[in-house]
Amino acid sequence: MKANEKNFIALIRQRNEAGILYVIDTYGGYLRAIVRQRLSALPDKIDECMNDIFLGIWKNIDSYDENKGSFQNWIAGIARLETIDYLRRASRECQTISLNPDLEQSCDGITGFDAQMHALIEKELSEETTKLLSCLSAKDRELFYRIYGNEESPEQVSTELGMTKDNLYVRLFRGKKKVRAYAAKRKG
Repeated sequence: MKANEKNFIALIRQRNEAGILYVIDTYGGYLRAIVRQRLSALPDKIDECMNDIFLGIWKNIDSYDENKGSFQNWIAGIARLETIDYLRRASRECQTISLNPDLEQSCDGITGFDAQMHALIEKELSEETTKLLSCLSAKDRELFYRIYGNEESPEQVSTELGMTKDNLYVRLFRGKKKVRAYAAKRKG
């Protein structure tokens, strides 16, 4: 069966390759632009990320709901999340330190990164974090940055802000729920 604009989603759900080939042909350029913009510091990872995006579309097609938004927005959300995963992995690779001094290599020697690329990755992650936390109040954003970003202890933060530890944990719990809902809304 030949895929077209009306049946490609059904074909993917039926695990017919014609559906995903239609997505690659029709939306591939759009997705590549998203990936290229976000992975500009990792040009060698763009094709690999694109493959993972198409695999994600293939595996998660049942979670797509036509009533919640357009297919194009849904796949853009998958692309954004996948590129964030690549940036996180690259950042972790760059921060890995060898425990054997004979084998010690700098991040530049292992992955071809330099300090500027590492800074670009950190900036992209920081921008995405800021977007995700924009749904919180200023006080809750401060809590998230201090607890999760700066890794300060909850005891220290609660004392400095004049709140009980229980209150701090409740605010973090509610904040996480808001961020999850906001992220799901952005994805969908």
